[in-house]
Amino acid sequence: MKLIPTLVALTIICGHAFATEKKPLKVFILAGQSNMEGHAKIEIFDYIGDDPVTAPLLKMMRGADGKPTVCEGVWISYLTGRYDGSANGEGLGKLTAGFGARGDNPTNDGGKIGPEFTFGLTMDAALAEPVLIIKTAWGGRSLHTEFRPPSAGPYELSAWQKENYPKQEGHGIPKDFEKWKADKVKETGVFYRFMIEHVKRVLADPKRVVPGYDAAQGYELAGFVWLQGFNDMVDGHTYPARGKPGRFDRYSELLAHFIRDVRRDVGAPKMPFVIGVMGVGGPDADVDTQEFRKAMAAPAALPEFAGNVTAVETAPFWSEELEAIDKKREKVRQMRQFLDSRHKDHANADGAMTEEQKREYVKKFESDLISPAEVALWQRGASNAGYHYFGCAKTFALMGKAFAEATLQMMKLQKR
Repeated sequence: MKLIPTLVALTIICGHAFATEKKPLKVFILAGQSNMEGHAKIEIFDYIGDDPVTAPLLKMMRGADGKPTVCEGVWISYLTGRYDGSANGEGLGKLTAGFGARGDNPTNDGGKIGPEFTFGLTMDAALAEPVLIIKTAWGGRSLHTEFRPPSAGPYELSAWQKENYPKQEGHGIPKDFEKWKADKVKETGVFYRFMIEHVKRVLADPKRVVPGYDAAQGYELAGFVWLQGFNDMVDGHTYPARGKPGRFDRYSELLAHFIRDVRRDVGAPKMPFVIGVMGVGGPDADVDTQEFRKAMAAPAALPEFAGNVTAVETAPFWSEELEAIDKKREKVRQMRQFLDSRHKDHANADGAMTEEQKREYVKKFESDLISPAEVALWQRGASNAGYHYFGCAKTFALMGKAFAEATLQMMKLQKR
């Protein structure tokens, strides 16, 4: 099942807390790499309200006092750390903004959101039961190595790697092939295990995270959301044959293994599973990005996953107006590089410009290229780079809501 979500107007009141009739705690697992961490700063929430279509989201995300909503019916346990897995730590408490990407201390509010915020708010509005979100996310981690599921076996060299890596020549090829292979063995599956171990730890004592939890009510593993893919998408060695159909077929196979293994390891064989399909680059992204999206979505069409795996496209949530500004910003960055490298077609070809002259040249180039209105719009809507969806809070809010709605749809199908 594959969904391209749309936004509908809604009014949500967060805070039903526990219903009178106690029902099992609904548990949702969110996992992935940096975009699941979430790099949208809280300071740019106002941008969400600029669009009448998404203004209801902003009302959901803020209380009457103008501060981010604190949800009385949803709790979160969030495991994250450095990209290499060191310094892992847990942030936990009632769901609110701040459970996005974090700094060196994962227990501290990072001032950012990922999809978890509106995912939880949407679930709280739709469900009578209390909700627990278990989130595990680390930047820069691939499915082919760090998140590799057990049933996929060891990392396999592509034909291109087998031919070129022993030569130890060329860009990106390891200088010590034997050490690279040994390191690969150590890295394989490490973050998959971090994820599963944390889920089991939280579920061994839900009351530690959800103070009102009653063991008699129990819990239900009600859904899993996977938002990952950038490191696989840009890996031309593991996935060679750029520009050709089927380039990322191996990713589809790995993701199918991942879905099966996660369900097995948490003991929920039919747990609804959402694939957040990589949307960086928007609807008009290049051929390889489009090919990767097809590979990400493919497991949802497998007969064994009918009705319980859904691929949700995130490209529709990409901000094209921010992208247009970012392309101009990139031209400014390139101009600085041209001046530093004394590019023959640019002003400093002879290398005579001083640092101050180069700064002034770039400053004028930027002011001529990017209008004050565009500068203001960028500051209002963006807080990070393109590979993080520009750190746009509107984008992450839309994604979280769409993931929740897809999960709820599968939950209803299962009840029937």
